[in-house]
Amino acid sequence: MNLDVSAIFQIAGIGIIVAMIHTVLKQMGKEDMAHWVTLIGFVIVLFMVVRLLNDLFQEIKTIFLFQ
Repeated sequence: MNLDVSAIFQIAGIGIIVAMIHTVLKQMGKEDMAHWVTLIGFVIVLFMVVRLLNDLFQEIKTIFLFQ
C-alpha cells in the first residue's frame, strides 16, 4: 500500500472548493443548487474514501494470508 498524503490534500481541496461554491450559490439565492453541489461533493469524497479503504483491506489481507 502506497500511503501518500496527496489523498488527504485532494479530499481537503474538494471540501474547500465545494464550500466556496456552496457559499456563492447561497448568496445568489440558489439554495437548491447549493445543496446539490454539497451532495455531489460528498459523494465524490465518499467514493475516494471507499477506494482507499479497499486498498487498506487488500493490504491487510495480504499481510495476514501471506500472499
